[in-house]
Amino acid sequence: MSDKKIFANVGEKEVTRAIVGEFLKQFSDYAESDVIIIGAGPSGLMAGKELASKGVKTLIVERNNYLGGGFWIGGYLMNKVTVRAPGQEVLTELGIPFNEVYEGLFVADGPHACSKLIAAACDAGVKFANMTVFDDVVLRENNRVAGVVINWTPVQALPREITCVDPVALECKLVIDATGHDAFVIKRLESRGLIKTVGYGAMWVTRSEDLVVEHTGEAYPGVIVMGMAVSTIYGLPRMGPTFGAMLLSGKRGAEIALEKLK
Repeated sequence: MSDKKIFANVGEKEVTRAIVGEFLKQFSDYAESDVIIIGAGPSGLMAGKELASKGVKTLIVERNNYLGGGFWIGGYLMNKVTVRAPGQEVLTELGIPFNEVYEGLFVADGPHACSKLIAAACDAGVKFANMTVFDDVVLRENNRVAGVVINWTPVQALPREITCVDPVALECKLVIDATGHDAFVIKRLESRGLIKTVGYGAMWVTRSEDLVVEHTGEAYPGVIVMGMAVSTIYGLPRMGPTFGAMLLSGKRGAEIALEKLK
């Protein structure tokens, strides 16, 4: 074994302290944020990128150990993503290569598109809490949402007899539900009798994307809804494996959030 040194003289304890120390410092700092986005799919990432680039303190909570939702894998486990015009303008903005395969229909490589969007969000200053599941909302006067309750995702896999792992809460000025068809934040409000959802409808690509962007907005005091969660609330048709509305809904949601924060 050679004694030649290439890397710095850093051992296991320093690595562990670096991980734990930096994580806890960030987690403590983001116990209070301007905006907390639940869901790191394309709409959540897009909104986060837009908000953080304007100096908004933004945290994205994601239940999985990866970011991007279905954006990186496309439709039917084929990693091509389709975007209908004018969604390709966002691809150009992010520097994502694409081809026009039919008039007004563009295709990009899912991994490339997803990694570019994640990088743009990170470069803008978004922070993430991975493997972290949304559990509940924090309510204040007049039942306005003022934060979220979270826990480690693996806690859900424990037997019921030992799942008494108390969650923690994070405060914020606005919560964004970007959890797709599940609409987890809105569904939690519905379970408390504070809102009523319709459930998303059958697939209708040419209509659904316009409706999702059109209905993106504050669905409950303190909660902005975007992406397919919008369809679940208002009974809009699902859009299938096309992502232009996800990106534009994220942009629209960020615009609304900025107005609210003023």
